[in-house]
Amino acid sequence: MVHVGSLVQFSGHQHLRQRLVLSILSGKHVRIDKIRSEDKNPGLRDFEISLLRLLEKVTNGTIIEISVTGTAILLKPGIISGGTVTHECPLSRAIGYYLEPIIMLAPFSKRPLQLTLKGITTDENDLSVDLLRTVTLPYLQPFGISDGLELRIKKRGAPPAGGGEVQFLCPIIKQVKTLNFVEPGKIKRIRGIAHAVRVNPQFSNRMIEASRSVLNRYIPDIYLYSDVYKGDESGKSPGYALSLLAESSTAAIHCAEAVSKAGVAPEDIGLEATRALIAEVNKGGCVDRKHQILVLLMMVLGSEDVGRCRMGEPTPRTIQFLRDVKNFFGTSFKVVAADPSDLECSHLLYSCYGTGYVNANRTLA
Repeated sequence: MVHVGSLVQFSGHQHLRQRLVLSILSGKHVRIDKIRSEDKNPGLRDFEISLLRLLEKVTNGTIIEISVTGTAILLKPGIISGGTVTHECPLSRAIGYYLEPIIMLAPFSKRPLQLTLKGITTDENDLSVDLLRTVTLPYLQPFGISDGLELRIKKRGAPPAGGGEVQFLCPIIKQVKTLNFVEPGKIKRIRGIAHAVRVNPQFSNRMIEASRSVLNRYIPDIYLYSDVYKGDESGKSPGYALSLLAESSTAAIHCAEAVSKAGVAPEDIGLEATRALIAEVNKGGCVDRKHQILVLLMMVLGSEDVGRCRMGEPTPRTIQFLRDVKNFFGTSFKVVAADPSDLECSHLLYSCYGTGYVNANRTLA
């Protein structure tokens, strides 16, 4: 990690997405070299190149230079333009891989974004479109991003052949509100979506019944929805999955999901998702581990005031993100034990002084 004026340098392919997002938001150039340079097949993968092309489509004036070997890139950010964009995602990663960084950028566009992405909608590597719709987008509401924020699932597409399609609509805002979210509350309801495409529709119900056999012991307010897509809307490959979320009395959300695997019964997928959800709830805090980065980024961009949020232990990705934020925005987080008197509690209180980020791109109505 080297700093040269407004250029930030990194090595390696890890954390590529968050570094590109921070570069575009901060306006600082970023150079990343030694991308899989020791690998048998060195350089950027097709999904990373596709992400760079997508970033070019949603911005204006961004210059991306890729070295001949593909092991180094230089990104000089332009403005986030928004507008209507369509992008075909390669089948090596799910749509969630591309949508996560776009969700971080879209509120700061010049015009509201209408993005259509085609490809795989649910796999075991990236957040599924169900969790993005039911968990990721609601996390933006406390920051003042809600009216007109929507993710529509037009077609589902299971791996390997995909065939899914989603439409993401995002409004633009002038400034992000400061977050003060320190009460995790008690879990009051559990929601879930079971979907099955190109297999027996009963698979959805079998996942739901298996999940309920565990969840019914905890709370009564459980609604698991079976989402059946037929014909052209069900994509090109068979598959099924269960996405679950638990919401607390203070609107903290924790989520988990499990995706079909060859030779694994729907009941086992239902139980896998359920156990993962219970483990996630046990980790606690106000934000689940999959969304720590999104919330921390919005806190950095918040108005010039102290934002506070209670979370569980940071993931390795979150720890790296906190370092990267310091390089791009000069913002440091203060992280202390949320409840020093309770030795059993692993919750941490994250606080930072917002940068007062103003969306200078937006078109004044």
